[in-house]
Amino acid sequence: MIGLTAAQWQAITTHLDSQLPNEACGLLGGKVGQTLAVYCVSNADASPTRFSMEPGELIRTLIEIEDRGWELMGIFHSHPAGPPTPSATDIAEAYYPDSAYIICSPGEGGWQARAFEIRDGAAREIDLRIEK
Repeated sequence: MIGLTAAQWQAITTHLDSQLPNEACGLLGGKVGQTLAVYCVSNADASPTRFSMEPGELIRTLIEIEDRGWELMGIFHSHPAGPPTPSATDIAEAYYPDSAYIICSPGEGGWQARAFEIRDGAAREIDLRIEK
C-alpha cells in the first residue's frame, strides 16, 4: 500500500498537467508507510509515449532522499493517451523493485491513478490511497 495526501496528489497532477501532451514523471520520498515528499523530475525524452528521468535531476533527488534518511517510496509517471497500467517498457525498465510504481492517466473528472509493484518482470497491483 502507498498513500498520498491531498496536497501531494495535487502536486503530482499539477506537474502532469504542466507536461501535457508529454509523459511526466517524478519520485516519492518518505519512510515506511508514509510518503513525505513529491519530487517532480523532467522527462528527458519529452515524449507523449515514453519517459526517462533527466539523469542529473534523478541523481540529485535520490541523494536528497538518502540524506534525509528516507526511502524511495515510489515512482510516478503519466500515460497521457493510454490506461494507467504498466506497459511492456515500464515493466522491462522497472529497476526499483522495492518501490511502488504509480501510473496516471486522464479520465472523466481528472487524473486517475493506479499503483503497482513490479518485480522480476511481473506487475502486481497494490493499494493506492489518496486522501480527499
